[in-house]
Amino acid sequence: MRYSINDLEKLTGIKAHTLRIWEKRYAIISPRRTDTNIRYYDNEDLKQLLNISTLNRHGFKISRIAKMSGEEIRDKVMEISASSADYDSQINKLVVAMIDLNEAGFEQTLGNSILKIGFEKTVTHVLYPLLEKIGILWQIGTINPAQEHFLTNLIRQKMIIAIDGQQQTTSEKAKTFLLFLPENELHELGLLFYHYLIKKNGFKSIYLGQSVPFNDLVEVTRIRHADYLFTYFVAAMNHKQAARYIEQLSAAFPKKTIFVTGLQLQDSAEGLPANAVLVKNAEEFKQQLNIG
Repeated sequence: MRYSINDLEKLTGIKAHTLRIWEKRYAIISPRRTDTNIRYYDNEDLKQLLNISTLNRHGFKISRIAKMSGEEIRDKVMEISASSADYDSQINKLVVAMIDLNEAGFEQTLGNSILKIGFEKTVTHVLYPLLEKIGILWQIGTINPAQEHFLTNLIRQKMIIAIDGQQQTTSEKAKTFLLFLPENELHELGLLFYHYLIKKNGFKSIYLGQSVPFNDLVEVTRIRHADYLFTYFVAAMNHKQAARYIEQLSAAFPKKTIFVTGLQLQDSAEGLPANAVLVKNAEEFKQQLNIG
């Protein structure tokens, strides 16, 4: 994979100006050049800079890091990660594991984070920002489908294990959520996390998952009673399309509360139908679950 210096800035958090100084003064990375003399960097450069970024944030001066071998840098990063709950360090390690398709490294880092800060904080403080970085990698065309599937499938496994662990008996009077993604929407990690929160907080949950046709959604509600609907907009619709879809939901289910979330909706609370509730983040939703 090829990265520009601006790509490296987005992925490591180190300013391009700083990278150029470090490159010139300490030779910590060495750019290659295309046939047309354009500078670029590769996966090894990215992994090296992610590790350097972790050390630098933990007080290591670049002059000291420059004298360390690659193995010494990796060992020190492992040591920091084992003793620290620093979110950025965990995220950087997970990016490196994804690039290398290193399942054992990914599992170890994620497992350590869950042990230290719990599942919910790992999702909101580590996995969500990680997925944002993966979005950057997609935009600049430096992640292939195999790496993306590797990452999302491992996270999905963790989500399902956590959901299965919420098997406490719910009250017969507990209200029921129906969770689904709109048609053509395939990114379900966020919806799975809200499924986990709903079950953990003692509600019943019917999980339909990805790409549910609208007519099928209507049919399901005829078969199974649901007090609340919950849907998540990720990539399949733009802001206007999502707004129209919510209007359609509101008209079809006027007596149900409809929880909606997604980046397209973050500034849209005032324009939502009366029975639609915007969920801005997981912490806010946990407060909204206090709905009796």
